[in-house]
Amino acid sequence: MALWNQTTSSEGNEQPSVAAANPAKPIVAAATPPQSPAPQATAIPVMREGLVKNMRESVFGPGVTIEGKIEGESDVRIGGRFKGDIQIKGDLTIEKGATLTAKVNAANVTLGGELNGNVAASGQVKLLETAQLTGDLKANTLTVAAGSRMRGHVEFGWTNADAVKFVNGQAREHDKIEPADKQRSRSAAPNEADQRK
Repeated sequence: MALWNQTTSSEGNEQPSVAAANPAKPIVAAATPPQSPAPQATAIPVMREGLVKNMRESVFGPGVTIEGKIEGESDVRIGGRFKGDIQIKGDLTIEKGATLTAKVNAANVTLGGELNGNVAASGQVKLLETAQLTGDLKANTLTVAAGSRMRGHVEFGWTNADAVKFVNGQAREHDKIEPADKQRSRSAAPNEADQRK
């Protein structure tokens, strides 16, 4: 066996090595195909709060029909058909073209489609120009766009303390405030009776 700078003999014939033939030139190894680098772990980007909120939204597209109950803490967007109850702590968006027959309780509701049922929102309800609501609505604030339609009872702008004064939609007797005209006519009525005697 020959070393890198020694000649080897083959069946009695000696041949000089490449290094011995060209002592001034360095020996360069043959080029090998580049190897693909080993896969490296990629860092997961830190998500901002707004992006995380969007990822916590459940979406039911236009071709989906669901019957049952939706409960949870995240936002829900419905573009298809739904029948049942919706009890969420997040926001509910009913897109244009969606049809729901449901009892809804959510933080905020944006209605662009058709909803048959009652809506209770702790925050805001927005009726977009394509919205159609048949049922009662109760919210802290209400925004109604021109072109939207609604049939039902509406309560908005009441604080919880104000809402306690009402039982089944009726003011309790001792909390009723009478108009000044009725107060005068009640006080005048006994005097007229006394005059007739």
